[in-house]
Amino acid sequence: MGSNAISSPKYLTGDSAAINEFLDKFDVFLLDCDGVLWSGDRLFDGIVETLEMLRSKGKRIVFVTNNSTKARPGYLEKLKAMGIPSDVDEIFASAYSSAIYISRIMKLPAPKNKVFVIGESGIEAELRSEGVPFIGGTDPSLRRDMTPEDFDKMADGSLLDPDVGIVLAGLDFHINYLKLSLAFQYLKRGAKFLATNLDSMLPMDGTFFPGAGSISIPLVNMTGQTPLTLGKPSQAMMDAIEGKFQLDRARTCMVGDRLDTDMKFGIEGKLGGTLLVLTGVHNQKHWEAEGAVAVPAYYADKLSDLRAAAS
Repeated sequence: MGSNAISSPKYLTGDSAAINEFLDKFDVFLLDCDGVLWSGDRLFDGIVETLEMLRSKGKRIVFVTNNSTKARPGYLEKLKAMGIPSDVDEIFASAYSSAIYISRIMKLPAPKNKVFVIGESGIEAELRSEGVPFIGGTDPSLRRDMTPEDFDKMADGSLLDPDVGIVLAGLDFHINYLKLSLAFQYLKRGAKFLATNLDSMLPMDGTFFPGAGSISIPLVNMTGQTPLTLGKPSQAMMDAIEGKFQLDRARTCMVGDRLDTDMKFGIEGKLGGTLLVLTGVHNQKHWEAEGAVAVPAYYADKLSDLRAAAS
């Protein structure tokens, strides 16, 4: 848990002196999106002004999201639609992180470098941009019930693509028995098991829905394998962010709403600080619980509370 566990988190809401001191410590803010900036398609009050304030103080902002359903251009559209000016290079999403890892780090030799995707178009777009071949994903032919013929053809291998060397699991709104069965067969035949992220829940519209981590659980259960995850809190993602942005970890703060992804990501990445906002999944009772996965250095009711800083 690191040194952050020794002292209790500093509460920033309503304390302008503490907020100024907090802001002075950091040059870069890594911002989670779901549960921090918005819930579903509802932008939290004061977010646009808060980001403008941070930028006006010369702070660098990087949007770091585990949501793999959109590629970076899709995220940029969402940010702009919400009134948040940004550019693609400020966005670091788990689908992008996964594509970079597969193409630039794993570098599996062709032809056994094809990816079987459980997920949405965001993963496909990022794989395509890195020149990684894939099947599955949003393929409409997989959105159906299993047939007796499917069982037979999976058993004898004739339904399987021999070039698949990786199974990449993300959030899939059309998950079904057919896709899980295909993924399992590839893993059983030696494909590498990757996940965009392992968030158990997706915060949306003021409630929660199954997250990407809940989609891959059946495969974990069947294979006994834990996938290599390319989203928070994976340090593979932190290394990629550091490499891309050339940031100084000691002057960087991770801002999020979850202990197990965001706070753990910042603490294990030895960042200068972590800020938990209470507009998403976790709160005080979670970090005060016995065996809490992480304890933030700072917390605030909501991100826009930082606007109480003196200009």
